[in-house]
Amino acid sequence: MTEVIAHRGASRLAHENTIAAFEMAAIAGADGVELDVRRAADGVLVVHHDARVSDGRVIVDTPSRELPAYVPTFGEALDACGPLWVNIEIKNDERDPDFDPDDRVAVEVLATLAERGRGRWLLSSFRLATIDRCRLLDPTVPTAWLTMEFGATTVEIAATRGHTALHPWEATVTAEEIERSHDAGVLVNVWTCNDPLRAVALAMAGVDGVVTDVPDVVRAALDGEF
Repeated sequence: MTEVIAHRGASRLAHENTIAAFEMAAIAGADGVELDVRRAADGVLVVHHDARVSDGRVIVDTPSRELPAYVPTFGEALDACGPLWVNIEIKNDERDPDFDPDDRVAVEVLATLAERGRGRWLLSSFRLATIDRCRLLDPTVPTAWLTMEFGATTVEIAATRGHTALHPWEATVTAEEIERSHDAGVLVNVWTCNDPLRAVALAMAGVDGVVTDVPDVVRAALDGEF
């Protein structure tokens, strides 16, 4: 069964990556939530997509208590997701001002999850070295590689490095490549699909999960209510 993953929460129903968006995800029929984690100046993990907040301040240079009220801590965000499983995207892009080659955010995310005990987590990143580091630190936590492309090379890399899933851009995904990935033991969750007809086609092709800004719309489509 194809799962619906609320992109930054139910981000068309509430401001993205906020407590409200995460709480709305379950109401909208999502199976899981995708969120983005960064590190504030005081070392607190916070949830925000961009390296800067809307007024231009860089998160890694700003203490968490001085960030806008809508920016939750990582712990608050996990609590708000309630019963849903959580795809935690670790932001560590070399082009961003908070890039850290030592992947301290990954280390601290895993420490937080360890404190919480067993849960339904999936760590992902566009930076392959980051999720490789996660696998090295705690191979019991599933990992996924976010990619712009999807094909034999990405599948082979994910499989040989022990990652649970690939998260390709939905426009690059075909039934043949999904089958190739499954044959290698790698799940496929696509981003970001807001077209209900495309979501149904992907589900029919065997995709494991659809990351979407409109989980209510995609859930209805997959349930045949569209």
